[in-house]
Amino acid sequence: MMIVSHNERVAAVNKAFLGMRRCCGEADVVANMVADLQMVGLDGVRHFNNASNYIGLESDTPVAISVTSDNTVEVDLHKSSVACHLPVIMDYAIEKMVGKKALKIELLNCHNRWLAYSELVKLASKGIACTASWANGSNPKRTLYVLNRGCVAPELFLSDEVSPHTDDYHNMTIELSIHDFDVDALSQGFEQHITSSSLTESQSNAWQNGIEVDEKEWGILKETATAILVENSQRSVQGAGELEPETI
Repeated sequence: MMIVSHNERVAAVNKAFLGMRRCCGEADVVANMVADLQMVGLDGVRHFNNASNYIGLESDTPVAISVTSDNTVEVDLHKSSVACHLPVIMDYAIEKMVGKKALKIELLNCHNRWLAYSELVKLASKGIACTASWANGSNPKRTLYVLNRGCVAPELFLSDEVSPHTDDYHNMTIELSIHDFDVDALSQGFEQHITSSSLTESQSNAWQNGIEVDEKEWGILKETATAILVENSQRSVQGAGELEPETI
């Protein structure tokens, strides 16, 4: 492990994402999503590195939103990263919450769901409780966030067991409510519990002493940012063309 400052980490992700030249997604927002996840000890840099392997191959188009019922919104991300689209989706969802007590958001065909952390945490300060859950093809196979109103970090539950009938490994369900959720009832069947207090403690420690980052993952991130910048510089030179010698 090595210690990296918040500014260093944000700057590295910002450069890497800008270099990808995506139409969807804002580099500074994505950089803070990664930083927030890293600061609570949930490997934001590793999740961003995983995303970097695929973001360039993903569809770079707006999401397709459909309202399937009075309190359910379905959003097709076209197999792209949550990091590129979730801030806009959540702004839309909060508008739809006006006058309602609850709203369910079904995200379809999406990746990098861990990076949703930052956007979900923002809801509690607005008086909105939320849960987020998804199934994964690798361990942990199930993840559940429960973030009640006024909380600064979620109760996080993980499980290596998944229903044999589950086939939605690229989906995510987010539920919003003006009332708090029953944490005990929702967390039945999950073997591992990472408490809100432990996540908050990790965040506080990161602000005071710097953010711990796996040295290998940090190296990958820096390499990605540098490689993309070099590639873009070379393209710019080629696009401008070479100067021809003067003739007299």
